[in-house]
Amino acid sequence: MIFASLEHMHKYCFIVTLGYLIVCQITRVYVFDYGMYSADFTGPMMVITQKITSMAFEIHDGLSKRREGQLTPSQKYLAISRMPSLLEYLSYNCNFMGILAGPTCSYNDYMAFMEGTSYQRRRQESANGKENGKAKQPEPSPKRAVVAKLCTCAISLTTYLSLYRLLPVVRSIDEHFVSNTPFHLQVVYLYLAMLALRPKYYFVWTLADAINNAAGFGFNGYDADGSPRWDLISNLRILDIEFATSFKLFLDNWNIQTAQWLKRVCYERCPVNPTAATFLLSAMWHGVYPGYYLTFVTGIGMTMAARAVRHNIRPYFLVSDSHKRVYDVITWASTQVAICYTVVPFVLLAVGPSLKFYSSWYFCLHLLCLLVVLVLPVKSRRRQARAKEDAAQDEQRDHSSTDNNCNRKDKST
Repeated sequence: MIFASLEHMHKYCFIVTLGYLIVCQITRVYVFDYGMYSADFTGPMMVITQKITSMAFEIHDGLSKRREGQLTPSQKYLAISRMPSLLEYLSYNCNFMGILAGPTCSYNDYMAFMEGTSYQRRRQESANGKENGKAKQPEPSPKRAVVAKLCTCAISLTTYLSLYRLLPVVRSIDEHFVSNTPFHLQVVYLYLAMLALRPKYYFVWTLADAINNAAGFGFNGYDADGSPRWDLISNLRILDIEFATSFKLFLDNWNIQTAQWLKRVCYERCPVNPTAATFLLSAMWHGVYPGYYLTFVTGIGMTMAARAVRHNIRPYFLVSDSHKRVYDVITWASTQVAICYTVVPFVLLAVGPSLKFYSSWYFCLHLLCLLVVLVLPVKSRRRQARAKEDAAQDEQRDHSSTDNNCNRKDKST
C-alpha cells in the first residue's frame, strides 16, 4: 500500500502546492494591490513551492518501484532513499539561509551540508578524486567567494539605481517616442532599457548566493587549477547571460535553480510537448499577471525557432574560425533582441500595454518565428535521443547476430 500511494503522491503534492500558490497570488494581485513590486508573502512561497515539489519527486524516485534504468543520472543522484523526519523536512524548507529569496537546492545537497559531509563528497568528485594532486587539502574558506559576490551586488545595485529611471521600458510604448524615433533606434533603446533592468535580479540572486556561501553552503569542488568553486546553488552567470549567442544559452544561465526545477519536475517527465508544458508551468509559478503568459507563450516560439536555426544553419558556419565568429556576432545580436522582445510583457504586466508594444513592432518576431519553424523543421530532442537509442540497439543486435552466426559456424566445423 505504501509503494502504491507513492506512485501518485508526488503528483498530488505538485497539484496541491502549485494550486495553493496560485490562489495566494490571485489574492495578492487582485485583492491587495495590482502591480505591486514590493516584498510580499508570495515570494518566499514560490521558493518553498519549488522545494516541496522537488522533494516529492525525489522521494518518488527513491522509494517507488521505478527501476534504476528508468531514471536519468541526475534523478539517480537526487533520489531520496529514506523518508525524511519532520525536523529534516521543516529544516530543508524553512532554513534561514534561503527562506526569503532562495535559491532552491536539492534535499540531498542540503542534508550533506547539515551533516558535514558535503566537502568530502564534492572533493572526491572533483579532479577524478585526486584532490588536484595534493595528498590533503584543508576545508576551503568561502571568504573570497563571498567578498567577490558582495562586490558584484554593490556594482549591480549601483548600476540599477543609476539607470532604471533614465531608461524605463514603458517608454517603448509611448506614442510620441514610437512615432518620432526610427525603428533601429527603438531596438537599441529597448536593449539598453532591458540592460538597465537586469542588474536588479543580479543583485538579489547574487546576495542570496553569498548568504548561503557565508554559512558554508555551496561548495562545488575544485577547478582545474585547484581553486575552490562556490557555485553549487548559484542562480546566474552574468557574463554568459550578457554574451549569450542563443536563446537557450541565455535561459540556461538565467535563474539557474528555477530552470533546473522546471527541468526535473516537468520537462523530463512530461510525455507530450515538454517544451510548451515547461513554459506554461513557469508562467503559472511566476504569478497571474497576463504579461507573464504572453512572455512565456512567446518564449515557446522563440525556443523552437532558435533550435531550428541552430540545427539547420549553424553547421554552414563551422567551416572556419572566421565564419564561426561572424555567426557568433549575428546570433548574439539576434538573441539579445529576441530576449528583449519576449520579456517586455513580463515587465509591463498588463495585456493592453503588451499588445500595444507588439503592435508597434508589427508582431514581426512572432511572424518570423512561425516562418522559421515552418520552413526549417527540426526533430525534438527526445526524438533524436530515441533515434540514437534505436540505432545503438540495432547495432547491438547486428553484432549479436554476427556473433551467433560465427559461433554456429565454429560449432559446425
